[in-house]
Amino acid sequence: MLDKVVIANRGEIALRILRACHELGIKTVAVYSTVDQELLPVRLADEAICIGPAPSHESYLNIPAIISAAEITDSVAIHPGYGFLAENADFADRVEKSGFVFIGPKPETIRLMGDKVSAILTMKKAGVPCVPGSDGPLEDNPEENLKLAKQIGYPVIIKAAGGGGGRGMRVVHTEAALLNAISLTRAESQAAFNNNMVYMERYLCKPRHIEIQVLADNFGHVIHLGERDCSMQRRHQKVLEEAPAPFLSEEQRQKIGTVCVEACQAIGYRGAGTFEFLYEDGEFFFIEMNTRVQVEHPVTEMITGIDIVKEQLKIASGMPLTVQQSDIKISGHAIECRINAENPKTFLPCPGRIDWFHAPGGPGLRVDSHIYSSYKVPPNYDSLIAKLIAHGKTRDEAISRMNNALNEIVIDGIQSNIPLHQDLMKDSEFKKGGTSIHYLEEKMKS
Repeated sequence: MLDKVVIANRGEIALRILRACHELGIKTVAVYSTVDQELLPVRLADEAICIGPAPSHESYLNIPAIISAAEITDSVAIHPGYGFLAENADFADRVEKSGFVFIGPKPETIRLMGDKVSAILTMKKAGVPCVPGSDGPLEDNPEENLKLAKQIGYPVIIKAAGGGGGRGMRVVHTEAALLNAISLTRAESQAAFNNNMVYMERYLCKPRHIEIQVLADNFGHVIHLGERDCSMQRRHQKVLEEAPAPFLSEEQRQKIGTVCVEACQAIGYRGAGTFEFLYEDGEFFFIEMNTRVQVEHPVTEMITGIDIVKEQLKIASGMPLTVQQSDIKISGHAIECRINAENPKTFLPCPGRIDWFHAPGGPGLRVDSHIYSSYKVPPNYDSLIAKLIAHGKTRDEAISRMNNALNEIVIDGIQSNIPLHQDLMKDSEFKKGGTSIHYLEEKMKS
């Protein structure tokens, strides 16, 4: 087992990793920016190292500072969590070349799956169903691009090859708007990702967002942990997730899960990962693979009993998977609400001091959060401050328990999106299940 791990992140995911490490007897090192010195993970870690001022590029994105923290604390491994450097192949490469264990996939795998064009081509070769599209980057050839869009069929979507987080995407409904959309997306991609490569896909009108969680060790053993439905989104950002996905049969689950397992074996995948699909009319279409732990991993843990973060740590220690596919059983239903420090109507961030925080309780409830009474939410980072996860024997019971939790939780002193989640728990279409990725934005316009 690993002896000491640097947690190269902040907030709730840093606390989540810390707890998993301590359960396994692994010592922890928290890194933090000057504005984060009062974070719970910093207080609870065995050691803590300040790596720079508040701006991310001077602290949590500062690769030399993070590696130096591992060196001076005599750590053996670095866990990137999600966000920041979690899917940065250069960071993973630097970690390993510096003599530390990177708790995640191999650098070449991160690089392969981080480029959306190469990821799609790789998945097609591995037999994973993909959205009909350009099968590669668009050339600077207006006539060919117009011809291609006509073959695919409008509407189409132009995507940045290096994009992510909902950025670098533009939907085109008519031929007249295509060339300008390509040009704008190229410019946006260059500015945001230092990569002007874009590609084209058919735009699915009413898809759901369904993803498959996988775990792979260093010995070629791969399993999947079923699926999550992450269709409740705003501006391509997930708001609420659940598992299993409503109206997906066991046969469909095993079929797409097996495809993902085989794809992982084909590319020599290692660690935790997630295949993200658009799902429409009974068909799955691959869109990307996240080579890290997901924000929404708790819903999968609640229905399978598998601790994904502990499995990451064991895999990084060189241990084989502790479970086989036949051991995975889906039990009940789980829902996660992302609680953000933001205005529930305008969605503008609302940092500030939390005067009083009270966490809800009760059967089947889990709260993943780093906040506490008197904690000051900084304006420098993502607004996620807590995740409420409710589990029940049925989906209706999970919704009922989540509704109770949202009514019990108290976060005084700042605004949050709790009212939005309270509204969703009562929403008739959400209660039915199976809403598309466009449902929430359409609901908010009405």
